[in-house]
Amino acid sequence: MRDNERVTSAIREPETPAATTPPRLIATDLDGTLLRDDKSVSPRTVAALAAAEEAGIEVFFVTGRPARWMDVVSDHVHGHGLAICGNGAAVVDLHGGPGAHRFVKVRELPRNNALEAVGLLRDAAPGTVYAVEQTYGFYQEPAYPKLHMEVPDDLAPAEELLADGSPITAEPVLKILAFHPEMEPDAFLTLGRLAIGDRATVTRSSPSALLEISGPGVSKASTLALCCAERGISHEEVVAFGDMPNDVEMLTWAGRSYAMGNAHPDVLAAASGRTVANNDDGVAMVIEQLLNGRM
Repeated sequence: MRDNERVTSAIREPETPAATTPPRLIATDLDGTLLRDDKSVSPRTVAALAAAEEAGIEVFFVTGRPARWMDVVSDHVHGHGLAICGNGAAVVDLHGGPGAHRFVKVRELPRNNALEAVGLLRDAAPGTVYAVEQTYGFYQEPAYPKLHMEVPDDLAPAEELLADGSPITAEPVLKILAFHPEMEPDAFLTLGRLAIGDRATVTRSSPSALLEISGPGVSKASTLALCCAERGISHEEVVAFGDMPNDVEMLTWAGRSYAMGNAHPDVLAAASGRTVANNDDGVAMVIEQLLNGRM
């Protein structure tokens, strides 16, 4: 991870033709990006988001979080009220507030693909333990550590949870979470991608060795592209922000993109610009400069 103190201003580098295209949509990750480390949205960021919406620029929250964890920003949705959750696995209308959200689009992980991915990764990385994320439910294996802010609905081996006839088959599977207690996070990501191949999309956003496994072709970028196409918005008209490997495709796709000062090295390499760290309101800084015509 980069030292937050080394980046002190929002800088476009290198300059690209997209910099002259007026933005129509801002796509921002949450944890490590829009949110401060205490999971709050600073007053400066709240004001910047509201100013962007008032200027006619749509704001999309694009996160690995499940829909039920979106209460941190549900008070700050404007206009459309939509968020992309689960690394692109769902588009959710947050207008109803916590617990009353509506799934607008679901891009599920087929159960056969999920079972194959679980088996392949078990063979490649013995000791891996799993959790299953659905639209509303959350299930995990008994050995899966307490990494999340909730109590699982049930405990069982992943193969049982995903099998035909399982009690949880009524809901779509959005993601499989795979945790390894010993591997280095980036090494686990590389191994997971090699082992699973094109059966699923494998990424990570946690500082621990925790992989997030979604349906083939499902990512923040691909779902954001679908939402933009529905609105007649081109990728050149999108400004994106992120900090972790699950943001790389989105930052590469957007016409303008910014890595946070606290970003993973792969994100710094993928983004066309940089801003200061999440705790220093890096997203708000760039939005203010965009609205003032300085970018």
